[in-house]
Amino acid sequence: MSAVTLDQSLTLPCGAVVKNRLGKSAMSEALGTTDNRVTEALPLLYGRWADGGTGLLITGNVMVDRRALGEPNNVAIEDERDLPLLKRWAQAGTRQDTQLWVQLNHPGRQAPKGLNVENVAPSAVPFNPALQAFFPAPRALTDSEIRDIIQRFATAARLVKEAGFTGVQIHGAHGYLVSQFLSPLTNQRSDEWGGSSEKRQRFVMEVYRAIRAQVGKDFPVAIKLNSADFQRGGFTEDESLAVIKALEAEGIDLIELSGGTYEAPAMSDNKRHQESTLAREAYFLQFAEKIRGQVQVPLMVTGGFRSHQGMAEALKGGALDMVGIARGLAIEPDLPKRLLVGQDPEFSVQPISTGIKTVDRMALMEVVWYSRQLKRMGRGGEPKPNESGLWAFLANLWHNGVGTWKTRRLRA
Repeated sequence: MSAVTLDQSLTLPCGAVVKNRLGKSAMSEALGTTDNRVTEALPLLYGRWADGGTGLLITGNVMVDRRALGEPNNVAIEDERDLPLLKRWAQAGTRQDTQLWVQLNHPGRQAPKGLNVENVAPSAVPFNPALQAFFPAPRALTDSEIRDIIQRFATAARLVKEAGFTGVQIHGAHGYLVSQFLSPLTNQRSDEWGGSSEKRQRFVMEVYRAIRAQVGKDFPVAIKLNSADFQRGGFTEDESLAVIKALEAEGIDLIELSGGTYEAPAMSDNKRHQESTLAREAYFLQFAEKIRGQVQVPLMVTGGFRSHQGMAEALKGGALDMVGIARGLAIEPDLPKRLLVGQDPEFSVQPISTGIKTVDRMALMEVVWYSRQLKRMGRGGEPKPNESGLWAFLANLWHNGVGTWKTRRLRA
């Protein structure tokens, strides 16, 4: 059997076809309105990426509850009020036979102070002391609230399918609510939603089943999942493999492997990876290799890819089926056109530093700086690959302060 190449198509378990092996991983756009509606910037941005040649585009985290936002200007989908704009977004992002999937999310405890009336989580576990200035302590969810959130994921999935998006991805990584349920550090419940590894899996399994019941067996449903939390006593690789096997048995179409949380940001901090891992470029390739012989579900690995050679060799090895790219597409939206003809990126992805140790340690700027580039493209402009990290941080501090104030005022 010949080696897989970047330009080959991939047929998913549900029968949908991705035209090549390049997938845009989710990045937070924060391009919604103050009251979390869709804006015209999103069709403009995703049309730009669709025309750039990517086989699969996954949107930034779309929230399933307006009362539970991860940041100001998140899009939230609860009902049909934005269906016309959602349809325009879907039409733009599916140009050139591109797959466009919506990433569905609930932040749980991982929302900044002042944004929501309260933060909720599986258990009332606060962030570590270094981050408590940024994130308030959460309240533990009740059983009825958990069941309501599960249905919100399903409702949002039904609506985006109706709008013309071609799939959905559950955000089960990076310390958001699904990830919080999976981790023994943040899920300390003793009821049917926690207390053992199997019970901690229940929330994500029920979310998947509820979504599948709404969208049918021919519609792609995927998940972004941590290979591990990279925290002592947290979600482990063995537990991640158990979740993957359970989801595969239920018929999931693709699993994107990532890792870490804001407290241990392995998804973007190359200091947390061995030199051998960095040399091979893909941060989570070793985990993909470890599980490949045990599961057949398509795997997408995101994080660390820097060159055409690194991507091609990772595919050739057979451990992954899709190469995930995020930050490279924020500074070079036409990057796939170069990669598909064997060229390297024009711009290299570099760590973003503000010089403020607390901010740099939690990898906040890996979200903030790149979100600013997306906003430029959403206005029809060009990204600025050399923008100062400190300037971006200060500008975002002002923007988020105003955005949080507007959001709270709107809810008053």
